[in-house]
Amino acid sequence: MEPVLVKEYRAGIMECSHHGHICIVNGRGETEAFAGDPDFVTFTRSAAKPLQAIAPIRGGIASHYGLNEKEIAIMTASHMAQHEHVEVLESIMKKTGLTESELVCAPSFPLNEESKEDVLRRHGGKRRLYHNCSGKHLGVLAYCKMKGYPLEGYADPGHPVQKEIIETVSAMCGIAPERISLGTDGCGFPVFALPLSAMASAYVKLACPDLIQDEGIREAVATITRAMNLHPEMVGGSGRVDSLVLQDANFIAKGGFKGVYCFGLKKERLGIAFKVLDGSEEEWGWIVESILEQIGYGNEGLIRRLKESFTHDIFNDEGKKVGHAETVFRLQSV
Repeated sequence: MEPVLVKEYRAGIMECSHHGHICIVNGRGETEAFAGDPDFVTFTRSAAKPLQAIAPIRGGIASHYGLNEKEIAIMTASHMAQHEHVEVLESIMKKTGLTESELVCAPSFPLNEESKEDVLRRHGGKRRLYHNCSGKHLGVLAYCKMKGYPLEGYADPGHPVQKEIIETVSAMCGIAPERISLGTDGCGFPVFALPLSAMASAYVKLACPDLIQDEGIREAVATITRAMNLHPEMVGGSGRVDSLVLQDANFIAKGGFKGVYCFGLKKERLGIAFKVLDGSEEEWGWIVESILEQIGYGNEGLIRRLKESFTHDIFNDEGKKVGHAETVFRLQSV
């Protein structure tokens, strides 16, 4: 069963509906609430970035290269190549001695429209550094360089660094490595197919590192999540759900392309993962807001900011209100 999560109306007529699945787990990895299929299998996409950063941080790249918390945070990012993002990325390259040509992610324009217009005004072109995954790539490349792994082929599933990453993902998700199916992400990295319940289990551990048995992973997670909360603007950018909710120190969150979103709540000791089946991201803010309201989340200020930033009103190109959106799912308790 694929429940409707969001309906959109124009002139009082339903124009489209967005189906999906939601899973909420507790600190023991048990499903507490859900909508649809809590074990629905989908690709993590960029929601895996905080997990992919664990191996480099556990390995010691922060102290080895003198990386600061902004530079750690951007390794988890789907950044928009705004000025502050590019500045931090270039700082990582300077400290590590890496070059842009070593990145396998494709040359891109900034995702942020103002930043893209600025590049074009300056007669600039696409850069690999502008790719929204470049922070992740630089972190992994820096680790390869420190360990003496070959830089060439660092994105191949058989490369030593990718084997270490999948072992870490396995430990965080509670899924044996051989049970994790791999695809290829848009940036060229391996991408993991996992049940939503496993993604949620990883995120409750990101929020609550004390649940992690391995000391090295536990300390790395604490370092990564602290950086994400201190510098939420590095994780996403202007207008992004990630950067808004990470301003709440109780939150750890990261979205991924094609409609997957994950977050963990520290005090509540909950991990949440959901998938919008048509791959849309526009509904993330509405769905997060509704989940928080339904579980009785205590930070009403955050919920209010979500409502203000991701209004349920639908406007046309001239800014005239022409419709509205409604979240219609109801979480079921186990």
